[in-house]
Amino acid sequence: MKNLARTSGLLVWVLSWAGLAAAGPLPRSAPEAQGVSSVALLEWVTALDEQIDGLHSLMVVRHGRVIAEGWWTPYAADQNHVLYSLSKSFTSTAVGFAVAEGKLSLDDEVVRFFPEDTPTNASSQLKAMRVRDLLIMSTGHQDEPPLTPEAMSAQSFLAHPVRHLPGTHFKYNTPATFMQSAIVQRVTGQTALEYLRPRLFAPLGIEHPAWETNFQGISLGGYGLRVRTEDIAKFGQLYLQRGRWEGQQLLPADWIALATSKQTSNGSNPQSDWNQGYGFQFWRSRHNAYRGDGAFGQFCVVLPNQDAVVAITSGVREMQAVLNAIWDKLLPALQPDTLPANPSATQQLEAKLARLAIRPAQGAATSPRARDVFNRKYVFPTNDQQLESLTLAPTQPGQSVNLTTRRGGKETTVPCGYGAWQRGRASLPGGPLAQFSDEPTAGTFAWSNEDVCVIKLCAYQTPFHTTLTLQFDGDQVTLDNEANVAFGPTKKPRLIGHLAP
Repeated sequence: MKNLARTSGLLVWVLSWAGLAAAGPLPRSAPEAQGVSSVALLEWVTALDEQIDGLHSLMVVRHGRVIAEGWWTPYAADQNHVLYSLSKSFTSTAVGFAVAEGKLSLDDEVVRFFPEDTPTNASSQLKAMRVRDLLIMSTGHQDEPPLTPEAMSAQSFLAHPVRHLPGTHFKYNTPATFMQSAIVQRVTGQTALEYLRPRLFAPLGIEHPAWETNFQGISLGGYGLRVRTEDIAKFGQLYLQRGRWEGQQLLPADWIALATSKQTSNGSNPQSDWNQGYGFQFWRSRHNAYRGDGAFGQFCVVLPNQDAVVAITSGVREMQAVLNAIWDKLLPALQPDTLPANPSATQQLEAKLARLAIRPAQGAATSPRARDVFNRKYVFPTNDQQLESLTLAPTQPGQSVNLTTRRGGKETTVPCGYGAWQRGRASLPGGPLAQFSDEPTAGTFAWSNEDVCVIKLCAYQTPFHTTLTLQFDGDQVTLDNEANVAFGPTKKPRLIGHLAP
């Protein structure tokens, strides 16, 4: 890999990226013009919509052109989405740029970058850990070091026991990706987000990337990045094109080949897309594909044999089911030659894609009980959810209500529509790795029976939906809180509140 900096055309590449104009949207095309049947695409989208609960967006790119795209309302094309571990593939890309610029080598020892954080009694196995080992998730750890933003650092990583010889033991390790981010920041003086902005984000037209940092201001690396669905598709297309974008070689093709090939074994189940080998923060997949992916179904799937990219965001519990749907229904539809135009089927596909939506709360628009509970504050005893009070207030009778909650000393109000999502902002108390202080949030409401009001909230830049079931009985309200997905139990303990004096 030391020879990567001497690959053909590198001088042009080094001098050219800073002057690249930002790219616009990917070109669009009718599916048949790119060898894909609109009927088959409709069957695939329908299967995703009806059989897998929790899809948020999809985009299919064939021969460099978008042939299908859709968002489940309230998710939208202009909104970023939390990527979770799909962020890792972007972090390894930052490492690739830094290697190509000669700022580091795959064979550099990790401790070399952080002498002040290396334990004085560092083991020989820690000293042997290289940048390459970080990339292929073979650091030698038996279990993961601390990975929350307030705990993760180079010091906590280097203090963690290295039980195995680096390079010999695959262990999925989010802090190992953080270390890649920390190394990039150490050798460039920029966060991974800042470093990638002129090299990757601006040339591809990724306009508003956002990346959370740890307590030291280092991009988290292993998670925390937010971009749009089309940005994910562009990223995959860059890799499909072996680092070339609009006539310019952004990232050396040698790096792309290494990053997306099998660098280490991670299992032997031929039916699992998590057992096909691992590259530089990319998973190998069945059918000679590769992908970046993140918790709850954030996917960038690249199919070199078919010259296609699939970008998906979601909040699903079973990620393998999403990939199975790609292999079973989409893959056979990717034909080598153009197909006869089918305007009727294409219109049906576009209509289906346009009306995708997260199912709102189900029930009636109003209840005889509503007048007794609206505009009344219910207070709760001290609880782990930090919920202090809630109030329901109608804004348009039978059409919308405001849910106002006070949680941890902060009051927020989210509008909720009947049968339609209304947008607001709210905190998302989802626990470690899923807790956000101020999120774009949409809400719906319905009365499931005379005494029960159901509120459904969707934080539409994240994978998370929350269903609040409020059962009223006299001056008491019983609150059940269930999320679609979570890092842990999806149901929270029942809370009981009473009318405020």
